[in-house]
Amino acid sequence: MSNAPDFVVVETAEQAVDRLAELHERATRALSQALKRYLKDRSEPDAAERDLFRYPELRLTYAYGGELPAITRAYAKVNLPGVYSVTVTQPAAFRGYLLDQLRPLMRDFAVTIEVGVSEQNIPYPYVVDQGDELAGSGVTAAALARVFPSTDLSAATDGIADGLYDWATADPLPLALFDAARVDFSLRRLIHYTGSDWKHVQPWILLTNYHRYVDQFVTHGLEQLRNDPRFVRLVMPGNVVIEKSMDNGEAQALVASVVWHRYQMPAYHLIAEDGDGVTLVNIGVGPSNAKNITDHLAVLRPHCWLMIGHCGGLRQSQTIGDYVLAHAYMRQDGILDRVLPPNIPIPALAEVQLALQEAAAQVTGERGDDLKKRLRTGTVLTYDDRNWELRWAQERPLINLSRAVAVDMESGTIAAQGYRLRVPYGTLLCVSDKPLHSEIKLPGSANAFYNRAVSQHLNIGITALNLLRNQLNALHSRKLRSFDEPPFR
Repeated sequence: MSNAPDFVVVETAEQAVDRLAELHERATRALSQALKRYLKDRSEPDAAERDLFRYPELRLTYAYGGELPAITRAYAKVNLPGVYSVTVTQPAAFRGYLLDQLRPLMRDFAVTIEVGVSEQNIPYPYVVDQGDELAGSGVTAAALARVFPSTDLSAATDGIADGLYDWATADPLPLALFDAARVDFSLRRLIHYTGSDWKHVQPWILLTNYHRYVDQFVTHGLEQLRNDPRFVRLVMPGNVVIEKSMDNGEAQALVASVVWHRYQMPAYHLIAEDGDGVTLVNIGVGPSNAKNITDHLAVLRPHCWLMIGHCGGLRQSQTIGDYVLAHAYMRQDGILDRVLPPNIPIPALAEVQLALQEAAAQVTGERGDDLKKRLRTGTVLTYDDRNWELRWAQERPLINLSRAVAVDMESGTIAAQGYRLRVPYGTLLCVSDKPLHSEIKLPGSANAFYNRAVSQHLNIGITALNLLRNQLNALHSRKLRSFDEPPFR
Protein backbone atom coordinates (compact mmCIF):
# COMPACT_ATOMS: atom_id res chain seq x y z
CA MET A 1 0.00 0.00 0.00
CA SER A 2 1.33 3.40 -0.96
CA ASN A 3 2.45 5.83 1.72
CA ALA A 4 2.67 8.72 -0.72
CA PRO A 5 1.98 12.07 0.93
CA ASP A 6 -0.73 12.99 -1.56
CA PHE A 7 -3.23 10.47 -0.17
CA VAL A 8 -6.08 12.66 1.02
CA VAL A 9 -9.33 11.96 2.81
CA VAL A 10 -12.46 12.81 0.82
CA GLU A 11 -15.86 13.61 2.27
CA THR A 12 -18.15 12.54 -0.58
CA ALA A 13 -18.26 9.92 -3.30
CA GLU A 14 -18.19 12.69 -5.91
CA GLN A 15 -14.97 14.10 -4.45
CA ALA A 16 -13.41 10.64 -4.51
CA VAL A 17 -14.19 10.08 -8.20
CA ASP A 18 -13.13 13.61 -9.13
CA ARG A 19 -9.74 13.11 -7.48
CA LEU A 20 -9.30 9.68 -9.06
CA ALA A 21 -10.01 11.22 -12.46
CA GLU A 22 -7.57 14.08 -11.85
CA LEU A 23 -4.74 11.73 -10.81
CA HIS A 24 -5.39 9.33 -13.69
CA GLU A 25 -5.42 12.13 -16.24
CA ARG A 26 -2.17 13.54 -14.81
CA ALA A 27 -0.49 10.12 -14.95
CA THR A 28 -1.59 9.18 -18.46
CA ARG A 29 -0.76 12.64 -19.81
CA ALA A 30 2.74 12.50 -18.34
CA LEU A 31 3.32 8.98 -19.68
CA SER A 32 2.00 9.85 -23.13
CA GLN A 33 4.11 12.99 -23.38
CA ALA A 34 7.25 11.18 -22.25
CA LEU A 35 6.63 8.39 -24.74
CA LYS A 36 6.17 10.81 -27.65
CA ARG A 37 9.32 12.69 -26.65
CA TYR A 38 11.31 9.47 -26.54
CA LEU A 39 10.07 8.40 -29.98
CA LYS A 40 11.10 11.79 -31.33
CA ASP A 41 14.60 12.26 -29.88
CA ARG A 42 15.23 9.24 -27.59
CA SER A 43 15.26 11.40 -24.44
CA GLU A 44 14.38 9.27 -21.43
CA PRO A 45 12.16 10.36 -18.53
CA ASP A 46 13.90 11.22 -15.26
CA ALA A 47 13.09 9.69 -11.87
CA ALA A 48 10.62 12.41 -10.89
CA GLU A 49 8.73 11.96 -14.15
CA ARG A 50 8.65 8.18 -13.75
CA ASP A 51 6.98 8.61 -10.37
CA LEU A 52 4.02 10.10 -12.19
CA PHE A 53 3.41 6.96 -14.31
CA ARG A 54 1.20 5.30 -11.68
CA TYR A 55 -2.44 4.42 -11.33
CA PRO A 56 -4.53 6.25 -8.75
CA GLU A 57 -5.61 4.23 -5.74
CA LEU A 58 -8.87 4.23 -3.82
CA ARG A 59 -8.62 3.23 -0.16
CA LEU A 60 -11.44 2.49 2.29
CA THR A 61 -10.88 2.02 6.04
CA TYR A 62 -13.54 0.42 8.20
CA ALA A 63 -12.61 0.35 11.86
CA TYR A 64 -15.95 -0.59 13.46
CA GLY A 65 -15.60 -3.88 15.30
CA GLY A 66 -19.15 -4.31 16.63
CA GLU A 67 -22.29 -5.54 14.96
CA LEU A 68 -22.46 -4.86 11.24
CA PRO A 69 -25.45 -2.97 9.82
CA ALA A 70 -28.24 -5.22 8.53
CA ILE A 71 -27.77 -4.63 4.80
CA THR A 72 -29.70 -6.92 2.46
CA ARG A 73 -28.19 -5.73 -0.83
CA ALA A 74 -25.50 -7.94 -2.32
CA TYR A 75 -22.85 -5.25 -2.78
CA ALA A 76 -21.62 -1.90 -1.43
CA LYS A 77 -21.08 -3.34 2.02
CA VAL A 78 -18.16 -4.46 4.18
CA ASN A 79 -18.05 -7.73 6.07
CA LEU A 80 -14.84 -7.24 8.05
CA PRO A 81 -13.07 -4.32 9.71
CA GLY A 82 -9.86 -3.38 7.93
CA VAL A 83 -8.30 -1.41 5.11
CA TYR A 84 -9.55 -2.11 1.58
CA SER A 85 -7.96 -0.72 -1.57
CA VAL A 86 -7.94 -0.97 -5.35
CA THR A 87 -6.10 0.76 -8.16
CA VAL A 88 -8.43 2.45 -10.63
CA THR A 89 -8.21 3.14 -14.36
CA GLN A 90 -10.47 5.32 -16.52
CA PRO A 91 -12.36 6.74 -13.49
CA ALA A 92 -14.14 9.34 -15.62
CA ALA A 93 -15.66 6.60 -17.80
CA PHE A 94 -16.48 4.46 -14.74
CA ARG A 95 -17.91 7.39 -12.80
CA GLY A 96 -21.45 6.02 -12.58
CA TYR A 97 -20.28 2.62 -11.39
CA LEU A 98 -17.92 4.09 -8.78
CA LEU A 99 -20.60 6.39 -7.42
CA ASP A 100 -23.09 3.51 -7.20
CA GLN A 101 -20.62 1.63 -4.99
CA LEU A 102 -19.32 4.50 -2.86
CA ARG A 103 -22.54 6.36 -2.07
CA PRO A 104 -24.27 3.53 -0.15
CA LEU A 105 -21.00 2.47 1.48
CA MET A 106 -20.39 5.97 2.81
CA ARG A 107 -24.03 6.32 3.85
CA ASP A 108 -24.45 3.04 5.70
CA PHE A 109 -21.00 2.39 7.17
CA ALA A 110 -18.59 4.47 9.24
CA VAL A 111 -15.81 4.38 6.66
CA THR A 112 -12.93 6.67 5.77
CA ILE A 113 -12.25 7.11 2.05
CA GLU A 114 -8.83 8.21 0.80
CA VAL A 115 -7.53 8.76 -2.72
CA GLY A 116 -3.88 8.94 -3.76
CA VAL A 117 -1.19 7.58 -6.05
CA SER A 118 -0.50 3.85 -5.97
CA GLU A 119 2.74 1.92 -6.44
CA GLN A 120 1.31 0.23 -9.58
CA ASN A 121 2.77 1.52 -12.83
CA ILE A 122 0.61 2.20 -15.88
CA PRO A 123 1.95 0.14 -18.81
CA TYR A 124 2.78 2.35 -21.76
CA PRO A 125 0.64 0.39 -24.30
CA TYR A 126 -2.47 1.49 -22.39
CA VAL A 127 -1.92 5.17 -23.22
CA VAL A 128 -1.22 4.66 -26.94
CA ASP A 129 -4.43 5.59 -28.76
CA GLN A 130 -3.36 4.34 -32.17
CA GLY A 131 -0.92 1.53 -32.82
CA ASP A 132 0.55 3.41 -35.77
CA GLU A 133 2.03 5.95 -33.34
CA LEU A 134 4.81 3.42 -32.79
CA ALA A 135 5.04 2.29 -36.41
CA GLY A 136 8.01 3.68 -38.29
CA SER A 137 9.66 4.99 -35.12
CA GLY A 138 12.49 2.47 -35.38
CA VAL A 139 11.97 1.52 -31.73
CA THR A 140 11.19 -2.07 -30.80
CA ALA A 141 8.76 -3.09 -28.08
CA ALA A 142 11.69 -4.60 -26.16
CA ALA A 143 13.53 -1.28 -26.23
CA LEU A 144 10.46 0.63 -25.04
CA ALA A 145 10.00 -1.86 -22.19
CA ARG A 146 13.48 -1.01 -20.93
CA VAL A 147 12.55 2.68 -20.66
CA PHE A 148 8.83 2.68 -19.83
CA PRO A 149 6.63 0.47 -17.65
CA SER A 150 5.31 -2.38 -19.77
CA THR A 151 2.54 -4.93 -19.43
CA ASP A 152 3.10 -7.48 -16.68
CA LEU A 153 0.51 -10.19 -17.18
CA SER A 154 1.48 -11.86 -13.92
CA ALA A 155 -0.09 -8.83 -12.21
CA ALA A 156 -3.33 -8.97 -14.24
CA THR A 157 -5.08 -11.93 -12.67
CA ASP A 158 -8.54 -13.12 -11.64
CA GLY A 159 -7.31 -14.38 -8.29
CA ILE A 160 -9.91 -12.47 -6.30
CA ALA A 161 -12.82 -13.65 -8.46
CA ASP A 162 -11.53 -17.23 -8.35
CA GLY A 163 -11.13 -17.29 -4.57
CA LEU A 164 -7.32 -17.45 -4.66
CA TYR A 165 -6.87 -14.37 -2.47
CA ASP A 166 -5.80 -15.01 1.13
CA TRP A 167 -8.20 -12.86 3.11
CA ALA A 168 -6.78 -14.02 6.43
CA THR A 169 -3.37 -12.43 5.90
CA ALA A 170 -4.04 -9.82 3.21
CA ASP A 171 -3.21 -6.18 3.93
CA PRO A 172 -4.88 -4.32 2.40
CA LEU A 173 -8.03 -6.25 1.53
CA PRO A 174 -9.39 -6.03 -2.03
CA LEU A 175 -12.00 -3.34 -2.62
CA ALA A 176 -13.09 -4.70 -6.04
CA LEU A 177 -12.80 -7.86 -8.13
CA PHE A 178 -10.48 -6.27 -10.70
CA ASP A 179 -7.61 -3.83 -10.28
CA ALA A 180 -6.54 -1.23 -12.83
CA ALA A 181 -4.07 -3.44 -14.70
CA ARG A 182 -6.62 -6.21 -15.18
CA VAL A 183 -9.24 -3.72 -16.35
CA ASP A 184 -6.91 -1.99 -18.82
CA PHE A 185 -5.88 -5.36 -20.22
CA SER A 186 -9.51 -6.20 -21.01
CA LEU A 187 -10.42 -2.75 -22.32
CA ARG A 188 -7.78 -3.10 -25.03
CA ARG A 189 -8.91 -6.61 -25.85
CA LEU A 190 -12.50 -5.44 -26.23
CA ILE A 191 -11.43 -2.91 -28.84
CA HIS A 192 -9.47 -5.59 -30.70
CA TYR A 193 -12.17 -8.26 -30.73
CA THR A 194 -15.35 -6.21 -31.11
CA GLY A 195 -14.10 -3.51 -33.49
CA SER A 196 -15.49 -0.62 -31.47
CA ASP A 197 -14.46 1.51 -28.52
CA TRP A 198 -15.13 -0.18 -25.17
CA LYS A 199 -16.76 3.04 -23.95
CA HIS A 200 -19.73 2.28 -26.23
CA VAL A 201 -20.56 -0.99 -24.47
CA GLN A 202 -23.91 -0.71 -22.68
CA PRO A 203 -24.74 -2.41 -19.34
CA TRP A 204 -27.37 -4.73 -20.87
CA ILE A 205 -25.70 -7.28 -23.13
CA LEU A 206 -27.01 -9.85 -25.60
CA LEU A 207 -24.61 -12.53 -26.83
CA THR A 208 -25.42 -14.49 -29.96
CA ASN A 209 -23.76 -17.12 -32.11
CA TYR A 210 -25.21 -16.20 -35.48
CA HIS A 211 -24.90 -13.11 -37.68
CA ARG A 212 -28.57 -13.02 -38.69
CA TYR A 213 -29.31 -11.72 -35.19
CA VAL A 214 -27.08 -8.76 -35.99
CA ASP A 215 -29.18 -7.81 -39.01
CA GLN A 216 -32.31 -7.84 -36.87
CA PHE A 217 -30.60 -5.88 -34.09
CA VAL A 218 -29.54 -3.15 -36.52
CA THR A 219 -33.11 -2.96 -37.85
CA HIS A 220 -34.40 -2.75 -34.26
CA GLY A 221 -31.83 -0.09 -33.42
CA LEU A 222 -32.83 2.13 -36.33
CA GLU A 223 -36.48 1.82 -35.32
CA GLN A 224 -35.64 2.80 -31.74
CA LEU A 225 -33.71 5.85 -32.91
CA ARG A 226 -36.79 6.98 -34.84
CA ASN A 227 -39.40 6.19 -32.21
CA ASP A 228 -37.90 6.14 -28.70
CA PRO A 229 -36.49 9.38 -27.25
CA ARG A 230 -34.29 7.39 -24.84
CA PHE A 231 -31.93 6.24 -27.58
CA VAL A 232 -29.47 8.63 -29.19
CA ARG A 233 -27.18 6.63 -31.49
CA LEU A 234 -26.26 3.22 -32.87
CA VAL A 235 -22.55 2.36 -32.96
CA MET A 236 -21.31 -0.45 -35.19
CA PRO A 237 -17.95 -2.16 -35.78
CA GLY A 238 -15.25 0.21 -36.94
CA ASN A 239 -16.88 2.85 -34.70
CA VAL A 240 -19.38 3.66 -37.45
CA VAL A 241 -21.97 5.88 -35.78
CA ILE A 242 -25.59 6.47 -36.78
CA GLU A 243 -26.97 9.49 -34.96
CA LYS A 244 -30.62 9.99 -34.10
CA SER A 245 -30.76 13.07 -36.33
CA MET A 246 -29.76 11.21 -39.52
CA ASP A 247 -32.35 10.44 -42.18
CA ASN A 248 -33.05 6.88 -43.28
CA GLY A 249 -31.00 7.08 -46.47
CA GLU A 250 -27.91 8.29 -44.64
CA ALA A 251 -28.37 5.64 -41.94
CA GLN A 252 -28.75 2.80 -44.46
CA ALA A 253 -25.63 3.94 -46.31
CA LEU A 254 -23.63 3.75 -43.08
CA VAL A 255 -25.02 0.29 -42.31
CA ALA A 256 -23.92 -0.89 -45.75
CA SER A 257 -20.43 0.54 -45.18
CA VAL A 258 -19.66 -1.58 -42.12
CA VAL A 259 -16.97 -4.20 -42.72
CA TRP A 260 -17.93 -6.33 -39.74
CA HIS A 261 -16.00 -9.42 -40.82
CA ARG A 262 -12.71 -7.71 -40.01
CA TYR A 263 -13.42 -8.35 -36.35
CA GLN A 264 -13.57 -11.68 -34.57
CA MET A 265 -16.57 -10.82 -32.38
CA PRO A 266 -18.23 -7.68 -33.80
CA ALA A 267 -20.33 -5.62 -31.39
CA TYR A 268 -23.29 -3.30 -31.98
CA HIS A 269 -24.34 -0.73 -29.40
CA LEU A 270 -27.77 0.88 -29.11
CA ILE A 271 -26.82 3.77 -26.86
CA ALA A 272 -29.27 5.39 -24.49
CA GLU A 273 -28.92 8.98 -23.33
CA ASP A 274 -28.81 7.79 -19.71
CA GLY A 275 -26.18 5.14 -20.51
CA ASP A 276 -28.68 2.33 -19.97
CA GLY A 277 -28.79 0.91 -23.50
CA VAL A 278 -28.21 -2.50 -25.10
CA THR A 279 -25.14 -4.07 -26.69
CA LEU A 280 -25.24 -7.11 -28.99
CA VAL A 281 -22.05 -9.14 -29.56
CA ASN A 282 -21.83 -11.84 -32.19
CA ILE A 283 -19.41 -14.12 -30.38
CA GLY A 284 -19.30 -16.79 -33.07
CA VAL A 285 -19.21 -20.48 -32.29
CA GLY A 286 -17.57 -22.29 -29.39
CA PRO A 287 -16.80 -22.09 -25.68
CA SER A 288 -13.38 -20.51 -26.20
CA ASN A 289 -14.94 -17.44 -27.79
CA ALA A 290 -17.61 -17.40 -25.08
CA LYS A 291 -15.03 -17.36 -22.29
CA ASN A 292 -12.81 -14.89 -24.09
CA ILE A 293 -15.39 -12.15 -24.58
CA THR A 294 -17.00 -12.53 -21.15
CA ASP A 295 -13.58 -12.35 -19.45
CA HIS A 296 -13.29 -8.86 -20.91
CA LEU A 297 -16.90 -7.66 -20.73
CA ALA A 298 -16.92 -8.49 -17.01
CA VAL A 299 -14.55 -5.62 -16.13
CA LEU A 300 -17.25 -3.19 -17.29
CA ARG A 301 -19.52 -4.62 -14.55
CA PRO A 302 -22.62 -5.00 -16.75
CA HIS A 303 -26.02 -5.49 -15.18
CA CYS A 304 -26.77 -8.65 -17.15
CA TRP A 305 -25.74 -10.73 -20.13
CA LEU A 306 -28.08 -13.10 -21.94
CA MET A 307 -27.25 -15.82 -24.42
CA ILE A 308 -29.68 -15.60 -27.34
CA GLY A 309 -28.65 -18.19 -29.91
CA HIS A 310 -29.38 -21.47 -31.63
CA CYS A 311 -29.33 -24.98 -30.25
CA GLY A 312 -30.06 -28.54 -31.19
CA GLY A 313 -33.25 -29.92 -29.70
CA LEU A 314 -32.84 -33.28 -28.00
CA ARG A 315 -36.48 -34.27 -27.44
CA GLN A 316 -38.91 -35.78 -29.92
CA SER A 317 -41.67 -33.41 -28.76
CA GLN A 318 -39.70 -30.31 -29.79
CA THR A 319 -40.11 -28.71 -33.19
CA ILE A 320 -37.88 -26.39 -35.18
CA GLY A 321 -38.40 -22.85 -33.90
CA ASP A 322 -39.28 -23.85 -30.31
CA TYR A 323 -37.55 -22.08 -27.45
CA VAL A 324 -35.47 -23.50 -24.61
CA LEU A 325 -35.17 -21.58 -21.35
CA ALA A 326 -32.16 -23.05 -19.56
CA HIS A 327 -32.71 -23.71 -15.88
CA ALA A 328 -29.60 -25.90 -15.53
CA TYR A 329 -26.35 -26.45 -17.42
CA MET A 330 -24.29 -29.55 -18.01
CA ARG A 331 -20.82 -28.32 -18.91
CA GLN A 332 -18.91 -30.66 -21.18
CA ASP A 333 -16.89 -27.86 -22.76
CA GLY A 334 -13.96 -28.20 -20.34
CA ILE A 335 -12.82 -24.61 -20.75
CA LEU A 336 -13.35 -23.51 -17.15
CA ASP A 337 -12.68 -26.80 -15.38
CA ARG A 338 -9.45 -25.58 -13.75
CA VAL A 339 -11.04 -22.52 -12.12
CA LEU A 340 -14.67 -23.64 -11.81
CA PRO A 341 -14.90 -27.44 -11.73
CA PRO A 342 -17.93 -28.93 -13.50
CA ASN A 343 -19.27 -30.38 -10.24
CA ILE A 344 -19.95 -26.81 -9.01
CA PRO A 345 -23.65 -26.08 -9.72
CA ILE A 346 -24.50 -23.00 -11.76
CA PRO A 347 -27.84 -21.79 -10.35
CA ALA A 348 -30.59 -20.30 -12.47
CA LEU A 349 -31.34 -16.72 -11.39
CA ALA A 350 -35.03 -16.40 -10.62
CA GLU A 351 -35.29 -12.77 -11.72
CA VAL A 352 -33.78 -13.54 -15.12
CA GLN A 353 -35.83 -16.72 -15.61
CA LEU A 354 -39.09 -14.93 -14.87
CA ALA A 355 -38.17 -12.02 -17.13
CA LEU A 356 -37.34 -14.31 -20.05
CA GLN A 357 -40.56 -16.30 -19.64
CA GLU A 358 -42.69 -13.15 -19.37
CA ALA A 359 -40.91 -11.65 -22.37
CA ALA A 360 -41.66 -14.79 -24.39
CA ALA A 361 -45.32 -14.53 -23.42
CA GLN A 362 -45.52 -10.86 -24.36
CA VAL A 363 -43.77 -11.24 -27.72
CA THR A 364 -45.46 -14.46 -28.86
CA GLY A 365 -48.86 -13.55 -27.42
CA GLU A 366 -49.09 -17.04 -25.93
CA ARG A 367 -49.52 -18.02 -22.27
CA GLY A 368 -50.25 -21.10 -20.23
CA ASP A 369 -50.35 -24.36 -22.15
CA ASP A 370 -50.00 -22.56 -25.47
CA LEU A 371 -46.68 -21.09 -24.36
CA LYS A 372 -45.53 -24.42 -22.93
CA LYS A 373 -45.92 -25.98 -26.37
CA ARG A 374 -43.26 -23.58 -27.68
CA LEU A 375 -41.13 -22.81 -24.64
CA ARG A 376 -39.49 -25.63 -22.72
CA THR A 377 -37.41 -25.25 -19.57
CA GLY A 378 -34.69 -27.76 -18.89
CA THR A 379 -31.01 -28.58 -18.87
CA VAL A 380 -28.79 -27.31 -21.69
CA LEU A 381 -25.75 -29.40 -22.54
CA THR A 382 -22.72 -27.42 -23.72
CA TYR A 383 -20.02 -29.23 -25.72
CA ASP A 384 -16.66 -28.12 -27.11
CA ASP A 385 -17.05 -30.47 -30.09
CA ARG A 386 -19.42 -29.37 -32.84
CA ASN A 387 -19.60 -32.95 -34.17
CA TRP A 388 -20.50 -34.59 -30.89
CA GLU A 389 -23.19 -36.56 -32.75
CA LEU A 390 -20.46 -38.80 -34.11
CA ARG A 391 -20.02 -40.06 -30.55
CA TRP A 392 -23.76 -40.51 -29.95
CA ALA A 393 -23.47 -44.08 -28.67
CA GLN A 394 -21.03 -42.97 -25.96
CA GLU A 395 -22.84 -39.72 -25.11
CA ARG A 396 -26.39 -41.07 -24.97
CA PRO A 397 -26.26 -42.41 -21.37
CA LEU A 398 -25.01 -39.06 -20.00
CA ILE A 399 -27.61 -37.07 -21.92
CA ASN A 400 -30.30 -39.46 -20.74
CA LEU A 401 -29.25 -39.16 -17.08
CA SER A 402 -29.07 -35.36 -17.24
CA ARG A 403 -32.54 -35.03 -18.84
CA ALA A 404 -30.97 -32.45 -21.21
CA VAL A 405 -33.41 -30.88 -23.65
CA ALA A 406 -30.96 -28.95 -25.84
CA VAL A 407 -27.32 -28.91 -26.86
CA ASP A 408 -25.08 -25.98 -27.88
CA MET A 409 -21.48 -24.79 -27.60
CA GLU A 410 -21.67 -21.54 -25.63
CA SER A 411 -24.49 -21.31 -23.07
CA GLY A 412 -22.92 -23.31 -20.24
CA THR A 413 -19.70 -21.33 -20.58
CA ILE A 414 -21.47 -17.98 -20.54
CA ALA A 415 -23.55 -18.91 -17.51
CA ALA A 416 -20.49 -20.23 -15.69
CA GLN A 417 -18.61 -17.03 -16.47
CA GLY A 418 -21.51 -14.97 -15.12
CA TYR A 419 -21.47 -17.03 -11.93
CA ARG A 420 -17.68 -16.84 -11.65
CA LEU A 421 -17.38 -13.12 -12.38
CA ARG A 422 -20.57 -12.04 -10.55
CA VAL A 423 -22.51 -10.88 -13.62
CA PRO A 424 -26.22 -11.86 -13.76
CA TYR A 425 -26.85 -14.26 -16.65
CA GLY A 426 -29.52 -16.20 -18.48
CA THR A 427 -30.10 -18.29 -21.60
CA LEU A 428 -32.94 -18.48 -24.10
CA LEU A 429 -32.17 -20.66 -27.12
CA CYS A 430 -34.08 -21.40 -30.29
CA VAL A 431 -34.17 -24.93 -31.67
CA SER A 432 -32.68 -24.78 -35.16
CA ASP A 433 -32.26 -28.51 -35.74
CA LYS A 434 -32.89 -31.89 -34.11
CA PRO A 435 -29.77 -33.92 -34.79
CA LEU A 436 -31.01 -37.04 -33.04
CA HIS A 437 -34.28 -37.11 -34.95
CA SER A 438 -33.04 -36.68 -38.53
CA GLU A 439 -34.03 -33.01 -38.66
CA ILE A 440 -30.73 -31.43 -39.63
CA LYS A 441 -29.96 -28.03 -41.12
CA LEU A 442 -30.46 -28.08 -44.89
CA PRO A 443 -30.25 -24.84 -46.91
CA GLY A 444 -33.93 -24.56 -47.82
CA SER A 445 -35.48 -25.39 -44.48
CA ALA A 446 -32.79 -23.48 -42.58
CA ASN A 447 -33.43 -20.24 -44.46
CA ALA A 448 -37.18 -20.53 -43.91
CA PHE A 449 -36.59 -21.07 -40.20
CA TYR A 450 -34.18 -18.15 -39.90
CA ASN A 451 -36.48 -15.71 -41.65
CA ARG A 452 -39.36 -16.66 -39.38
CA ALA A 453 -37.70 -17.11 -36.00
CA VAL A 454 -34.73 -14.76 -35.59
CA SER A 455 -36.67 -11.49 -35.33
CA GLN A 456 -39.05 -12.86 -32.69
CA HIS A 457 -36.25 -14.47 -30.71
CA LEU A 458 -34.20 -11.27 -30.58
CA ASN A 459 -37.28 -9.30 -29.60
CA ILE A 460 -37.80 -11.66 -26.63
CA GLY A 461 -34.25 -11.04 -25.45
CA ILE A 462 -34.59 -7.26 -25.68
CA THR A 463 -37.97 -7.34 -23.93
CA ALA A 464 -36.48 -9.41 -21.10
CA LEU A 465 -33.74 -6.82 -20.58
CA ASN A 466 -36.38 -4.08 -20.48
CA LEU A 467 -38.22 -6.00 -17.75
CA LEU A 468 -35.02 -6.43 -15.74
CA ARG A 469 -34.18 -2.72 -15.74
CA ASN A 470 -36.54 -2.12 -12.85
CA GLN A 471 -35.09 -4.94 -10.72
CA LEU A 472 -31.45 -3.95 -10.26
CA ASN A 473 -31.24 -4.54 -6.51
CA ALA A 474 -32.76 -7.99 -6.85
CA LEU A 475 -30.85 -8.77 -10.05
CA HIS A 476 -27.43 -8.27 -8.46
CA SER A 477 -28.14 -11.24 -6.28
CA ARG A 478 -26.46 -12.51 -3.14
CA LYS A 479 -26.51 -15.90 -4.87
CA LEU A 480 -23.48 -14.73 -6.84
CA ARG A 481 -21.47 -13.69 -3.77
CA SER A 482 -19.17 -15.94 -1.77
CA PHE A 483 -18.03 -15.74 1.88
CA ASP A 484 -15.08 -13.48 1.13
CA GLU A 485 -16.17 -10.72 -1.22
CA PRO A 486 -14.84 -7.24 -1.91
CA PRO A 487 -17.27 -4.43 -1.09
CA PHE A 488 -17.71 -3.42 -4.75
CA ARG A 489 -19.88 -5.61 -6.98
